[in-house]
Amino acid sequence: MKQYFDTIVSGIEAKIAADPMEKTPRKLYALEISRLGHRLYSGEGVAWCGIVAPFDLLSAMGVTSCFVEFIGAMLASTGIAGEFLEEAEHIGFTSDICGYHRSIMGAANKGAMPEPDCLIATTTPCSGGVAVMENLARHFKKKLFVLNIPRQMSKSSVAYLAGQIRQMAGFVAAHTGKPLDEERLKEAVIKTNEARAVLEEVYELASSVPSPVNSRMLANFGIVITLLLGTDAAVTVTKAFRDDFAQKVATKTGGVPNEKTRLLWIQNRIQFKNPLVDMLEKQFGAVVVIDELNSITWDAIDPDDPYTGMAERAISIPFNGDGSRRIENLKKLAKKYKVDGAINPCNWGCRQGSGARGLISEGLKEIGVPVLNLEVDCVDTRSFSEGQLRTRIEAFVEMLG
Repeated sequence: MKQYFDTIVSGIEAKIAADPMEKTPRKLYALEISRLGHRLYSGEGVAWCGIVAPFDLLSAMGVTSCFVEFIGAMLASTGIAGEFLEEAEHIGFTSDICGYHRSIMGAANKGAMPEPDCLIATTTPCSGGVAVMENLARHFKKKLFVLNIPRQMSKSSVAYLAGQIRQMAGFVAAHTGKPLDEERLKEAVIKTNEARAVLEEVYELASSVPSPVNSRMLANFGIVITLLLGTDAAVTVTKAFRDDFAQKVATKTGGVPNEKTRLLWIQNRIQFKNPLVDMLEKQFGAVVVIDELNSITWDAIDPDDPYTGMAERAISIPFNGDGSRRIENLKKLAKKYKVDGAINPCNWGCRQGSGARGLISEGLKEIGVPVLNLEVDCVDTRSFSEGQLRTRIEAFVEMLG
């Protein structure tokens, strides 16, 4: 994986050096994420985390951190997840477990996951995420800290989580030898707030008709950009998208020519190479204009009280709490982006993907947005039936038309 990330970094840097016009938003984004991947595999000051860990705080401490599912997605996108999925199954992880988590455990067992200094699990968005962190802690013989995210927003729950985050900082310092400097934390929070404000502009521009996005431009963006929060890279990347979208909106240039159908993508993208998005755009003029995870649900953080703001941010995500919060967020996005329909890849082994499918379909039906549920493992190609999925997507988009 280190070689993979290094190759991407050197390749993008060379293209930009040879032709400044190659400095597109998506390339800048890929470059910064690949630099993060390089640091993860360089083996110094690394923390494997749950999805809603405070990455800006960890960055302020000089710790390279990442949620482990990111590696599962990278393994799938490079086409090598299969051997790690099989390895996980050989050592006892059954095939009905989330593919992200199976691939990670297989990679760890085969020595393809760098050894962390410590691990930080988060109880949101899923219990499977906590379980895989517990297994990784045992595998690497490293200490695990669990952030217990309250399910409801209240003054007492925010104070409780803020206290945990303070304790987490001490835990990380003890295991990495990198103490927290409060002034550096303030600086990181200011950068987080700047990136957050620009992200709001990005998402607002993306809702334009026609949308300046194509179906891939912001794929996985909302969840992965959190890994850069607290850094200059987050500000640079978000501004690049904002400026590109603003120019396209001003000239009424769509990300896909002759946009006909606008789609909401629910939860996970299919991480391995597949032809479905190209089919949607080229055959039907159908564009994924919004991903469920591309939204801001938290307020700017007070640099003088960062722990409270970080706690509120973690609690606010729509995947936390009962399903009604998530469904209301999906309705809000569907209306804002004026979508005609939604596609939900019901990721095998995921309660958010498969378990909530009925509630999501009924919720969006209330506002006239039909949902296509696809039975697919977003990481494991062995359960991918291209012909069947093509037929179902064709019928769905034709119905929308």
